[in-house]
Amino acid sequence: MDRYLMYFSDDRVKMFLVKNFTKPERLFNLATRMGILLTVFMIAGIFSLIASPVGAQDQKPDNSDVYEFGVGDVLEILVFNEPEISKTVFVRNDGRISLPLVGEFVAAGMTSETLAKNIREKLTKVVSEPNVTIILTENNSKVYYILGQVTNPGEYKISRPITVLQAIAQAGGFLEWAKKSRIMIVSGPKSSQKTTYFSYDDFLEGDTIGQNILINPGDTIIVP
Repeated sequence: MDRYLMYFSDDRVKMFLVKNFTKPERLFNLATRMGILLTVFMIAGIFSLIASPVGAQDQKPDNSDVYEFGVGDVLEILVFNEPEISKTVFVRNDGRISLPLVGEFVAAGMTSETLAKNIREKLTKVVSEPNVTIILTENNSKVYYILGQVTNPGEYKISRPITVLQAIAQAGGFLEWAKKSRIMIVSGPKSSQKTTYFSYDDFLEGDTIGQNILINPGDTIIVP
């Protein structure tokens, strides 16, 4: 014990150590506690090592938020050092865009990465190692509509995932005589399910949480 006390200069610390840790039963209790703590830390470390690789392997990139261009969108096509090819284009009703020298491309349903790849492949015939960047300047294809007894009915753009309740809030909320228990969501033309209902009154009671669905492009919300 004396050889360990030499590392402490404070006499009060030395007295505490001598008083509490020189008796065999107290040393035994200390060793037992330290052993239990060490075992717990070792088990936790083993589980963290096992769980981390599995989680990393199972985790897949979420592409649900990747924007796909649609009819009406305005795109800026930038080709590095090629100002005569760089152009701001409008996605036509047929889903296509046109560029000088390389002609037409299908843009509707494409991501910026895929469309840039397609343009780059055609440009290699007239430009050496083209560098293509596509910027969405106007989102006109991802919209929904809200009608009826809300403060600001009309067309709204979907810039991020939005639920029925959030869409109503975006429109300024209900008017005084709105029938909140029979709100209709008429799906857009690309959806297989045509009409669903949302009851704001039941939602407040916690009975219809699942009815607060995400709004899809082309959907129409009707508040009677």
